[in-house]
Parts: sequence; structure tokens; C-alpha cells
Amino acid sequence: MSVEANRRSVMSCFSSPVDPQCHRARIVLAEKDITVEIHDVDMDNLPEDLLDLNPYATVPTMVDRDLVLYNARVLIEYLDERFPHPPLMPVDPVSRAKSRLALFRIESDWFSLLDDIERGNEKKKAQAKKALTESLINSTEVFAAMPYFLSNDFSLLDCSIAPILWRLPYYGIKLPASAKPVTDYMIKVFARPSFQASLSEQERDMVA
Repeated sequence: MSVEANRRSVMSCFSSPVDPQCHRARIVLAEKDITVEIHDVDMDNLPEDLLDLNPYATVPTMVDRDLVLYNARVLIEYLDERFPHPPLMPVDPVSRAKSRLALFRIESDWFSLLDDIERGNEKKKAQAKKALTESLINSTEVFAAMPYFLSNDFSLLDCSIAPILWRLPYYGIKLPASAKPVTDYMIKVFARPSFQASLSEQERDMVA
């Protein structure tokens, strides 16, 4: 059965098993224990269903009945509102706006470096790795301040940061001892059952 024919009854998500943006979505899906069909996508050989659903042919792309979403941030915020338990964003408007601003900064300051790290030439790769390492070290106090990132509770911020931190060994990035709050945070978040459930086989191999 094609995704198009089946999409009214079962939530589906097109996801690359190695893409950190897709990993964000899979963590949220696992955290909320949402029943979903994950369709692994080879970005060099895109399925026709995805091309029909998403004019940008990007992942993650999610189908929930007649709704099609294809931006990671839009997708994870939708999931948090559609499935409110457990909540992954604050309820009050001011705190919610602050969380959205933090998500924007995570994407602008950290996710923006990943393309060069993964696909850039050697010079761009080295520059991006250096920038990411220094930015994480400079954020040590933020990681140390609260149990989770800027919050007492696990949130969409953690779902967004965790895929980057998981890939540090794969990127050849080793944090210094002075960044212990970051590594302590990593240990705590990676141990969550939802995070473990979110990992593809390829992602597990990244730290092997």
C-alpha cells in the first residue's frame, strides 16, 4: 500500500536514518510514544511518494491524515500541540516565546554548521568543527545551570540539541575536561529510553 493511500489512517514520517533534522523529529515521536510509520529515505534515491507530497523533497516530511508537514521545527511543534502529553514546551506565552527563540538560536548557531562539517571541503569542515566546539565550550554554564537545557524539564530544546551532541564522535569532535557539564548532560539525555528508541542502526554505529 502506498503512503498516499494509507495516510488517512496512519501517521507516516519520511526520515533519513542519518540526518540530524530527522533525528529531532524521531526523538519527539519516541518521547510522546506516538504510533507512526517511519519510512527510511535514501536522499540519493527519493521515493515518488515523497516527491508527490513535498515540493521541496526534503526530510523529515510527515503525513497526518490530510496534513503534510516538511520542516523539522514546524513538525516538532505540531507534534507537541497535537499530542500534549508529555508537554515539551512551556504553557505560558512568555516562556514559550523564549523557548522558540532558543530553538532559533540552536538552528542558527549549531545546525547551520553541520552541512559544512558533513559535506564541506577540508577547510570549511575544519572551520565549522572549530566553531561548533568553541560554541559548545562557551555554553558550558548554560548546560550546568538547570537539569535540562534552559529548563527543569526535558523539552523540544533537548530534542534538538541531542542529535548534534550524539554526532560529535562521528564528526571527530572531542570536548575538553572543562566542558564536563556538557558531557554530563549528554550522558543523561542519551540514557533516556525515548532517545535510545529514536536511534537508527546507522546512528548507533556513529559512536561504535
